[in-house]
Amino acid sequence: MPLGFEAAAPDRESAVAEDDRLQLRLWLRLLTCTDLIENEVRGRLRSEFATSLPRFDVLAQLERARDGMTLSALSSRLMVSNGNVTGLVEGMVRDGLVERRANPADGRSALISSTAVGHALFARMAPTHQAWIDGLMGGMSRAEMVLLLELLGKLKQSVQGGGAWKPFLV
Repeated sequence: MPLGFEAAAPDRESAVAEDDRLQLRLWLRLLTCTDLIENEVRGRLRSEFATSLPRFDVLAQLERARDGMTLSALSSRLMVSNGNVTGLVEGMVRDGLVERRANPADGRSALISSTAVGHALFARMAPTHQAWIDGLMGGMSRAEMVLLLELLGKLKQSVQGGGAWKPFLV
């Protein structure tokens, strides 16, 4: 390796020294786990179903809202901007996976819902997706998963409540 160059760290967490703050290491571990799972699922969706994770996520949300949902509600559930969802939905409309119709409750907005083709695709993908997630979590016992879920719930509450953060005053 040329002098002055270091090998790239395999993930965010690996770049942190053992003696760095525990909070930073925990946050980076969470990000690393999320990235690893997401990248694996993205690759599998692409290779096995010729689709993307965002498209899968849209179909999953619409499956839960059989009467459809507005773009704003969809973007909120997906935790992305309206602009990101608009382009994604436009492509899915062109491909016949979702449809847009007038919102009877609000003439200024439209409702997005799955088409029969979208429902059928999701019905094929969902059990396979579940099996992938089960397999990726397979190294943990049920008790460990329950404990981790509880601890992450506690972390979520801490983050939503602002934790014990105190602003830095100059």
